[in-house]
Order: sequence, then C-alpha cells, then structure tokens
Amino acid sequence: MSFYSYKNANPNCCPGTISGSALDGLQEKVCVQVKRVYDSAMTQEQLTKQTVTITSYAQVNNTCTCNACSCGCNNNDNTETVAPTSAPVPPITFESCRSTTTEGNIRNLTVDRLCDRPCFARVRATIDIPIDILFVDSRCVEYIGKATISVNRDVLLSIPDESIVPYTLESMVSAICVSGTYLGNNQFKMTICVTTILKVLAEAEILIPSYGYCPIP
Repeated sequence: MSFYSYKNANPNCCPGTISGSALDGLQEKVCVQVKRVYDSAMTQEQLTKQTVTITSYAQVNNTCTCNACSCGCNNNDNTETVAPTSAPVPPITFESCRSTTTEGNIRNLTVDRLCDRPCFARVRATIDIPIDILFVDSRCVEYIGKATISVNRDVLLSIPDESIVPYTLESMVSAICVSGTYLGNNQFKMTICVTTILKVLAEAEILIPSYGYCPIP
C-alpha cells in the first residue's frame, strides 16, 4: 500500500504536508548524500524549417481493427515496432515527432570562468536531442524513424570551485514538432518547439533536520 493511500493519510505516520509548526517533531540532524543543483538555466525556442535526417526506421504494427490512414488509430498500447518488410513508398506524409528521452547528450563543452565574477562561468555546449518521427507512405503503412536535432547553448552559470567539489553538467530536454514535410533522401523539414535545461550538479553531503524514519505501510 502506498504512503499516499487514503488509508494512510494520517500526517503523523506518512510523508505529506505539515500541520502547525514545521519545527515540531524534529528528532535529529541527518547527513544525506545527494546530487546538489548549484545552478540551472532553461531555454525555450522554436526551430523553423529545421532539416532533420532519419538514420534508421522501423515499421509500426497497429493491432487495432483500422489502420492509421482510415481512422487514425494511434493508441500506443496497441502498437509495436518491427523490422520493416519493405522500404517506404513515396509520397510520404509526415504525422508527428517528439523527443524520445528527457536526457540530452552534451558535446563540444567549454567552461570559461569569469575573472570579475568568482564562481561564475560562461558555459557553451551543443546538446543533441534524439527524436522519433512518425510518418506513413502511399500504401498507408506507418513507420517510425530515429533522428537527432542539435541546439547550441551559451549561458552564464554559477559553478563551484573544482578544488572543493567536482561538478558535472547535465541537460534535460524536450522537443515536440509543430509541422513537417518530407523532402526526400530520408530528410524532413520541420518546425520544432525545443526546451532545454542545463544544470550544474555535484555530489554533496548536506546536513538536514529529520523527523525520523518513515513507517512502511
């Protein structure tokens, strides 16, 4: 049974909101090892007329009684991808695309510290975002293609001194297509809404007040 089940809604025995003073019931100081976020920066933009090349594709099998052309059956619970039995036959119609993961791949990273602002640095990087492109051919056979879009980021972030704690940079990404057309040679021209969050992380030991251990339901 979950901590948050209605049968365990007693705030005295499960995680949840605090009634009264937050200081009531504190029992100890606890040292926890966590990934601390020292700084982060979010960028949102729309990429127009972005040319994307498919590197591989698979055929989508719909187990529903209709196909994608006749009634738009796109229930993810009723689809599976298999090796294509044949290449797509033009003309090819773009359907949709979106990112396949929330973690982007950072490359060409440079961190230039600022002399006039201690603990700050100019961070420049290229972030690769893997996406899935859904499309159908002239036979109403549905395919899903793998591709990658790349965005450049140039941001100012607070970064801890490496002599104190080693840090890493990670990215969270999201990409959703607004529209797209097939150009030929496995290429699509698309308009894509992209969100990226660049974070400075470090493993740290932090001292926090504790209410003790959670009773397991």
